[in-house]
Amino acid sequence: MAFTEFDTALLPREQRFEWWRDAVWRGVEPTSITSDFAADFVASLGSLDLGRLQLTKISFPALRSERTAGLIRRDDPEVYELTLILEGVMGFSQERHTTRLRAGDITLWTSSRPYRGEATGGPDAGVSRALILHMPRALVPLPEARVARLLAHGLQARTGVGALLADFLGSLSAEAAVLDERSRLRLGDTVLGLASGFLAHHLDAEECLSPETRHELLLARIDVFVRDNLTDPALAPGVIAARHHISVRLLHHLFRQRQDTVAAAIRRQRLENCATDLTDPRLRNVPVHDIAARWGLGNAATFSRMFRSSYGMAPGEYRRGALVANGRCTLGQ
Repeated sequence: MAFTEFDTALLPREQRFEWWRDAVWRGVEPTSITSDFAADFVASLGSLDLGRLQLTKISFPALRSERTAGLIRRDDPEVYELTLILEGVMGFSQERHTTRLRAGDITLWTSSRPYRGEATGGPDAGVSRALILHMPRALVPLPEARVARLLAHGLQARTGVGALLADFLGSLSAEAAVLDERSRLRLGDTVLGLASGFLAHHLDAEECLSPETRHELLLARIDVFVRDNLTDPALAPGVIAARHHISVRLLHHLFRQRQDTVAAAIRRQRLENCATDLTDPRLRNVPVHDIAARWGLGNAATFSRMFRSSYGMAPGEYRRGALVANGRCTLGQ
């Protein structure tokens, strides 16, 4: 199956921990796991097939894991494990380096060298959650000796390429159940490029990436910049190009593979945000032109014309229809 997910709560208590250990052994890699909560081990495990890659989402109480040289000799999938911590505190040790991570951090390890891991759970529920991207080492276009410098280190994932990668992994996990095979294969290639770019950035090794991957990463950075600066009325192709140290001509060239031009992409996203705000009951008393100005569309007449062209009605009419519909839903409940 393309996507599988299982919760140990569906099993009798006495079977939960053994099932979990077996699932990790078979679905990820042979690993020795112990836990003080083995008597009632409530955990979940989900896996998304991305063609050459696999994304695993896991949730579990405090535990300790170890992959020894003997287990590696027994079975080695020869993969890098890029792990995004979603909740809890986790520690990793590999290649004589140890790191301690919290929600929002990313770390990397490889199945081909011994490692140890420990999860102490979150501050309240005692649960740890993470997303693990399994990437065959042969597919990562970076020298293994250089990648080894990153093993069991905490890698920044709150800004830049790291934030982009974390957002993308989160979106993949959220949409996993509805992705068809073609989408999964395409997204697998995309996330491989993002992950490779993320590692290359931390190694200052962008020259190892293919021109296509570098262009994809540049576009991804541009997308984040545009998203984060939609409220700036001055946002325009010239500003975007200057911020990313490229020419406006190259910027337009990069966008040729997309349906929107640069200006059209900015306009579409601004209108989408305006439409979202117009349907928010909490903003019902905020004038339409203030909402437009909030998203960088300060000219009321121009905004109204663009909105009508995209949504088939004036902004005020769109708002009234949405609020009435929301009111009916509330009454119906």
